[in-house]
Amino acid sequence: MTHALGFTEEDLRRLAGARSFERGLGYLPAVSRLDIGDAVITATVDGTDAYEVELTEGEDGGLTGWCDCPYGQEGNFCKHCVAVGLTVLGQAESVPQQRSAAASRTRLLDTWLESRTREELLGLVQEQLAGDRDLRRRLELRAATAGEDTGIVRERILSLLDTRPFARYGYVEYADARAYGQQAAEAVTALRALTATGRAAEAVEVAREALRVLGRTYGEIDDSDGLIGDVATGLAEAHLKACRTGRPDQAETAEWLVGHLLHDLNDATDMDLFDYREVLGEPGLARARELVVAAWRANPKGWAEKLLMERLLKADGGSVDALVAVHAADLAPNGHTHLVIARELEAAGRAAEALEWAERGLREAVSDWGPDDELVTFVCERYAGAGRLADAAAVRRKLLWTRPSLAAYQHLRTAARAADAWERIERDGALEVLKAAAQPDNGRWYGGSALVDALMDDADLEAAWQAASDGYADQRQWLALADRIRDQRPADALTVYLRWIEPLRKQTGDSVYERMAELLLSARACHHTLGTEAEFATYLTALRVDQKRKRKLMATLDQHGL
Repeated sequence: MTHALGFTEEDLRRLAGARSFERGLGYLPAVSRLDIGDAVITATVDGTDAYEVELTEGEDGGLTGWCDCPYGQEGNFCKHCVAVGLTVLGQAESVPQQRSAAASRTRLLDTWLESRTREELLGLVQEQLAGDRDLRRRLELRAATAGEDTGIVRERILSLLDTRPFARYGYVEYADARAYGQQAAEAVTALRALTATGRAAEAVEVAREALRVLGRTYGEIDDSDGLIGDVATGLAEAHLKACRTGRPDQAETAEWLVGHLLHDLNDATDMDLFDYREVLGEPGLARARELVVAAWRANPKGWAEKLLMERLLKADGGSVDALVAVHAADLAPNGHTHLVIARELEAAGRAAEALEWAERGLREAVSDWGPDDELVTFVCERYAGAGRLADAAAVRRKLLWTRPSLAAYQHLRTAARAADAWERIERDGALEVLKAAAQPDNGRWYGGSALVDALMDDADLEAAWQAASDGYADQRQWLALADRIRDQRPADALTVYLRWIEPLRKQTGDSVYERMAELLLSARACHHTLGTEAEFATYLTALRVDQKRKRKLMATLDQHGL
């Protein structure tokens, strides 16, 4: 079924960004060999080289673009993609007809191929094989899987997973990951074919080796698009399917599976022991439990051992106390493990013990690491639910002293207000903590201070202005404060805007010019409130004369009516 376009010029601008979009306009005449299919659009764009572009419209209306230019291979929606997209939009009215014509050509080709004799089709295939090594390799593998020589199949599958031809610097970069992923996907197809042709036992062994090979190299591949992860998942599924069909030895399968799950090689596949419940049967599961428990006891702090033991206990309906023991063997320094334990206990209806573990997490958290924010929230919510509002405020106060920040101040304010103790007891001390944590330097203090942010968050603008004047504010805070006081204290705000315009005179770039225009508009608003528009006009004229060689700046000011 054909359909109209699902994207607009604004979509292209959003995907590419302003710079690439504008550059794409200049490549409209360079678009050739445009082919508009039902969901995929392909074309060639002549630039430094002849680049192949592919635009794909998703079922949800989203648009993705791929181009083999260097910028496109980094995953960007490049200027060549923009040019193709704009070219298609320029002929949007004819798109349904073009898609209908493409479908007709496909049907015509199918009909023609169906009418060829076996010899003619064989000749066409051999002609393609002579010029396409990748196609030849894929078909050789399919031929091998249909034959009897498993050794050849194994060799071809492992060669498909070999990253060396794609690793130019010992690493498969993003630009090469797509091609590698397409090749590696053939290994999954071959494994499935082995099982389908009655050689499931061989498929199990080859799949294990393929998983080991991909697991070793997965960390050396830029898999930003997840293509290689899909291959890894496919290999794991092919292995499970082969096991279900071939019924390998249950105890031996359990030993291999647990060993794989405990090894870093499983990072690529994320296999689950209990997906194999049917394959292992009770004898295999018993062996797996024995191995998992032994591994955890030998290394209770091991991440994989701990995760597998936890999974085993949950799947088997083990006791909460046993699960707590697994977690308690390796407590995170930020208290997060205490929180995990608390949640398990609370889910089991043991709320008092849960709170004890959470409180212990607060006490034992190492200052450089914690306490974990979620742990703090857990404790404070339980205190509040029990009416212990002062205790909740005390937790928040201690956290502010330990790690002064705007967020800590806000949390303490909320808790103290609930306890009716903010203005009377907590606020002055909290502000002193923030003040003591900052290091003023006559307005040159970089990064600002939580003190100024907190005062602005309280809408105490007079105190915020004083703190800024005492050296506790950076540029961001000065400008934010100026915006807040502009209507009531336009002269003070104007001083801030003019101060930050000056250094921009010596800088260049589109973002600089936009920032200068924003500040000038704010300055003009102050002059308007003060009734000194003529003074602003004189200032702006002088600035334009001083900056007249910056043509882009002049254009930016014109666009903003300055």
